[in-house]
Amino acid sequence: MPRILIVDDEDNILKSLRRLLAMTPCTAGGKVYPLIVDTCADPLQALENAFGTPYDLVLSDFRMPGMDGVAFLKEFRELQPNAARLILSGYADLNGLIAAINEAGILRFIAKPWNDYELVTTIAQALALQELQNETQKIADEARLRQGRLSPEDFERQRLEALEPGITRVHWGPDGSVMLDPDALNKD
Repeated sequence: MPRILIVDDEDNILKSLRRLLAMTPCTAGGKVYPLIVDTCADPLQALENAFGTPYDLVLSDFRMPGMDGVAFLKEFRELQPNAARLILSGYADLNGLIAAINEAGILRFIAKPWNDYELVTTIAQALALQELQNETQKIADEARLRQGRLSPEDFERQRLEALEPGITRVHWGPDGSVMLDPDALNKD
């Protein structure tokens, strides 16, 4: 089942979207996508969650205190580049929208207040597109592996990273040791 993450600083929006997605089936191309929906009101906490939980799609509010949706989605993209990214906003900020497309690689901008049918259809279409892109990438990687253009180690690293985001990232200490907490370097 696809797992999606919704990030918005307004609790009533999170509850509304969770309820909508629980009641309305996401379908695209004749396929029904039953969803696991995680919500988070804090973008920094959402990034922490994304470090260990793989998501197929993330839907973020544009304007949030502490970190806007574009900055959040850029960082999320670094952690999980294969997840579809959508942005939700009640503000028509053309520069922000352009930044979201160019910098965070969003697939679609959804306006608040949203149309329920449009929102659910957009999520289903984004999941279908992401599934197709991930399958294409997997086939291409398998071909590169057979041709010797991709090492078995890199192939396995990519596979593991897709299953457990962040698992292949190693932070080295100044003495060559592995740092379990990379922020420990900054505490001295």
